[in-house]
Amino acid sequence: MIAAPEIPTDFTLLQESETHFSSDTDFEDIEGKSQKQGKGKTCKKGKKGPAEKGKSGNGGGKPSGPNRMNGHHQQNGVENMMLFEVVKMGKSAMQSVVDDWIESYKHDRDIALLDLINFFIQCSGCKGVVTAEMFRHMQNSEIIRKMTEEFDEDSGDYPLTMAGPQWKKFKSSFCEFIGVLVRQCQYSIIYDEYMMDTVISLLTGLSDSQVRAFRHTSTLAAMKLMTALVNVALNLSINMDNTQRQYEAERNKIIGKRANDRLELLLQKRKELQENQDEIENMMNAIFKGVFVHRYRDAIAEIRAICIEEIGIWMKMYSDAFLNDSYLKYVGWTMHDKQGEVRLKCLTALQGLYYNKELNSKLELFTSRFKDRIVSMTLDKEYDVAVQAIKLLTLVLQSSEEVLTAEDCENVYHLVYSAHRPVAVAAGEFLYKKLFSRRDAEDDGILKRRGRQSPNANLVKTLVFFFLESELHEHAAYLVDSMWDCATDLLKDWECMNSLLLEEPLNGEEPLTDRQESALIEIMLCTIRQAAECHPPVGRGTGKRVLTAKEKKTQLDDRTKITELFAVALPQLLAKYSVDAEKVTNLLQLPQYFDLEIYTTGRLEKHLDALLRQIRDIVEKHTDIDVLEACSKTYHALCNEEFTIFNRVDIARSQLIDELADKFNRLLEDFLQEGEEPDEDDAYQVLSTLKRITAFHNAHDLSRWDLFGCNYKLLKTGIENGDMPEQIVIHALQCTHYVILWQLAKVTESSSTKEDLLRLKKQMRVFCQICQHYLTNVNTAVKEQAFTILCDVLMIFSHQIMTGGRDILEPLVYTPDSSLQSELLSFILDHVFIDQDDDNNSADGQQDDEASKIEALHKRRNLLAAFCKLIVYTVVEMNTAADIFKQYMKYYNDYGDIIKETMSKTRQIDKIQCAKTLILSLQQLFNEMIQENGYNFDRSSPTFSGIKELARRFALTFGLDQLKTREAIAMLHKDGIEFAFKEPNPQGESHPPLNLAFLDILSEFSSKLLRQDKRTVYVYLEKFMTFQMSLRREDVWLPLMSYRNSLLAGGDDDTMSVISGISSRGSTVRNKKTKPATGKRKVPEAEESSSSDSMWLNREQSMHTPVMMQTPQLTSTIMREPKRLRPDENYMGVYPMQPEHHQPPLDYKQQEEAARQQQERAAMNYVKLRSNLQHAIRRGTSLMEDDEEPIVEDVMMSSEGRIEDLNEGMDFDTMDIDLPPSKNRRERTELKPDFFDPASIMDESVLGVSMF
Repeated sequence: MIAAPEIPTDFTLLQESETHFSSDTDFEDIEGKSQKQGKGKTCKKGKKGPAEKGKSGNGGGKPSGPNRMNGHHQQNGVENMMLFEVVKMGKSAMQSVVDDWIESYKHDRDIALLDLINFFIQCSGCKGVVTAEMFRHMQNSEIIRKMTEEFDEDSGDYPLTMAGPQWKKFKSSFCEFIGVLVRQCQYSIIYDEYMMDTVISLLTGLSDSQVRAFRHTSTLAAMKLMTALVNVALNLSINMDNTQRQYEAERNKIIGKRANDRLELLLQKRKELQENQDEIENMMNAIFKGVFVHRYRDAIAEIRAICIEEIGIWMKMYSDAFLNDSYLKYVGWTMHDKQGEVRLKCLTALQGLYYNKELNSKLELFTSRFKDRIVSMTLDKEYDVAVQAIKLLTLVLQSSEEVLTAEDCENVYHLVYSAHRPVAVAAGEFLYKKLFSRRDAEDDGILKRRGRQSPNANLVKTLVFFFLESELHEHAAYLVDSMWDCATDLLKDWECMNSLLLEEPLNGEEPLTDRQESALIEIMLCTIRQAAECHPPVGRGTGKRVLTAKEKKTQLDDRTKITELFAVALPQLLAKYSVDAEKVTNLLQLPQYFDLEIYTTGRLEKHLDALLRQIRDIVEKHTDIDVLEACSKTYHALCNEEFTIFNRVDIARSQLIDELADKFNRLLEDFLQEGEEPDEDDAYQVLSTLKRITAFHNAHDLSRWDLFGCNYKLLKTGIENGDMPEQIVIHALQCTHYVILWQLAKVTESSSTKEDLLRLKKQMRVFCQICQHYLTNVNTAVKEQAFTILCDVLMIFSHQIMTGGRDILEPLVYTPDSSLQSELLSFILDHVFIDQDDDNNSADGQQDDEASKIEALHKRRNLLAAFCKLIVYTVVEMNTAADIFKQYMKYYNDYGDIIKETMSKTRQIDKIQCAKTLILSLQQLFNEMIQENGYNFDRSSPTFSGIKELARRFALTFGLDQLKTREAIAMLHKDGIEFAFKEPNPQGESHPPLNLAFLDILSEFSSKLLRQDKRTVYVYLEKFMTFQMSLRREDVWLPLMSYRNSLLAGGDDDTMSVISGISSRGSTVRNKKTKPATGKRKVPEAEESSSSDSMWLNREQSMHTPVMMQTPQLTSTIMREPKRLRPDENYMGVYPMQPEHHQPPLDYKQQEEAARQQQERAAMNYVKLRSNLQHAIRRGTSLMEDDEEPIVEDVMMSSEGRIEDLNEGMDFDTMDIDLPPSKNRRERTELKPDFFDPASIMDESVLGVSMF
């Protein structure tokens, strides 16, 4: 296979002309140096013996015939394919694979090393193979260039980025192979100054390649190699310490017992270990300075992330050598990276360091410098980064509480209210560690105390104080959920909370204030809800998940505990706080989470009776809607027919409703007596009773009390007299609405008679008429209530009611007439599409503050959504939506999402009718403009421009699939043309039709017509045109001219627009999922002008660098667009388009002059490019400033001359690899700390951050 037994190791990939590094980084010739060769051993199976190697003819001619594979020697191919395939499959034991390779290396290290080199090449996705001939005679830069040409041009993927099951474990297997290789070679082979020197040189050269696959794979390999070497160095350090201790112990013995031979042996061993450590440190220096220092600033985020992840491992594994400011600074700088995955690696690396408290002293300087950045990262736009930043701060807090200021902690505290649960949970843990985890020594003696005297009492108070100080009182559920995982015992100590509310304070203890008691009750309710439901509050999480068996058991146990405690305590709490509406509302929600069976099994019926009495008293005392609805829900929760307590609760409920109904009928009869003016007391009594009945009717079927008649009387009297108090009308409408709904539920669920249906139909129609009358009421609140109920009733009793096989309900279907539709639409236009100031003025003296504005906007959005729902479900005519659609632009910020969704839904129902509605809305706006400004309006006016912009927005909603919307667009043009020619000019045909300017608006939709449809529409347009019209060229005829041109011109516009869209997408940054464009495909000029790859390729042409042209275009690793390195006006694509036929051809002299001018411009632009790049390098476009890219990056250039130019602006003093030159090793170069010396990496202006 290889003729010569010894090959000079000139595999020096780091040449001065090819990279940043100077020539002294190349490995020197170590010919004849072959330590520990496996002489006398048999060859590995499948490989030829030394005698057979001479027969292969590798020294002279080329192998041919069956001995060749893919253009290379078959033996090489089989060997490296075996190594690559084994790692790819990841099934075999990696140690056996490595052991086989070591045996091969001991037998013939050149063959084995060549196999290893080809293994790295193949792992990069390259099809090429480095032959022995190339290994012997070619320079490293030539080999890499040769391998670059072997890449598959049809794909930009490589093993580390490929998807699929076979590549799923490739990265882990690849990393494992490198680790096992170093581990198995750590006692001899890595010190032979041959294998490691060659591998490090190869990986360093590949990591500086312009090919992303080479750079990514080699950087990962180099970093894993460094990690393995760090582990070896750590073991050497431990062995040296042990040897030194043994030597000291032996030397301290008395002379008679001292073993001189052992002393000499220990000295020799220490010397060998010291030499090995020097070797390892030199190797680490080479990798760190040759790979890490450059690649942690790479353009590719994945490569930067690899570097940061590995340096974190080094610092954690070998803290004595690496955990100092010289290496921590790289992590600190990279925390400003603009890619979330890189910032995430920084934080996880730091977590491993802060977790070990023994390392805290070495992190003090780093913490003081970068603490503010870590705190700011808690608000990172990437939630994963924010979570890890909070966790890191929690570790910092545990290491030293003095580090974080009160302001730092407050920045984290408020995140417990975040809608993103992982962020909130992390913040909750931080809050718990800071405020709740500390326990005084005196608390240890009262651990077994319960209630108010338990150690949790003070912690519960602290939680209440924190909740009140945060001033987010409506988010107690979020606070509880945030701390649920870390403070479960505290949050489930309901006995302590109950004691704090019911028991008197101890001597010297301050009682809770009224505000604190309210907060404690709210927190207690949230903890009970979380324990009973076992899922986060609304807004957190994706929904209910399936509970595990353990979680279900915990849930049952908690419900039992809750019921046993509060079945007894709740009546007492209600009695104590019966007059406080806020407290009572929260307390009344507790029975929803009870296990009602315990009332019977625990013999707690007397406590149930006490609870029912308290609820009845609360109903009689309160008229607040929230309190009454809470009472209603409590009765509903207790009235469960599955439990034996149902009869007891049902009787109490019936008695209460009987009293309320009798009282209401009696009061109403007195209230509606003719000839008497009702006084305020009577009105208040009627209203309070009506509120109670309405609240109960919401959750309970009160049909047997026949409430429709009395409410109808009340509402009809209000219409006739017009002096009914608004609140009475509002609640009467709501109560009647509930009556209708309960009647409908009854006839739907059971076999109803025809009489029941007719009675319900009659009641529903009468009720709709009443609501329609109240739409014209003078009071805004009454009108809004009538409108909302009308929309609900029309929606419920529409044709949708018969779905699901319920044809029996057909008599109930109600379709609103045109007058009702018109009134509903008028209400929307009058009460929704209004200015904010107008709404505030009409809101009954409502204060003009932000909260009231938001609430008013929310109410208006609900009203609009209710009407749009009628449009979407075809309850009202679709053309009524025209008045809604025309408001799209004017009220886009307030209602844009609702209107756009309505457009989308209506288009799904009927594309043609939707298109006709859109054009109708534009016609309405046009007519309104004519009425305001007359027919001689200015077409450049803001009003007309606004209509055109609205038409453009409408056109965009039709999407890109023109086939789907073909008929709708054609019909839209038909209606638009008819409208434009509808009104002839009274002055005669020599003057344009009055609405002709509408064609200017209609032309916005021309691009949505298919090519053949444009001709059809044009023919239709000609039917309305006279011969004289076609000859007119005055300004007043411009709309007709422009519309005709939009139909005639652009026969190829559709195709070109598609191509342009594709090119714009193709010009974006290529990631591992996208396939880059190859250099073989011809593209239109429009595509070239927008393609960054073509732009770079053209720049290479203009600079006359044929080396770049030989490199396939897919190898470009430029991951962001160049900052205008070449002016657009000079750009001609790689494949310039031929001139159009209508352009006159240039003569020869003109062409020659144009070419000369182009070359001069290109030369000037290149000079500007160089100066701009050097200026950018000196000034610094650093990753560390404002989260910008960290790179003045060496992978953006490829030609030798430009790299030299680039290096003129860089001062990298420590970037030279200084590997030992075999036996005569230079002075030891340790990994000495530079303590943030800027010259060690780059000047401070480049980094953009101050040093420590």
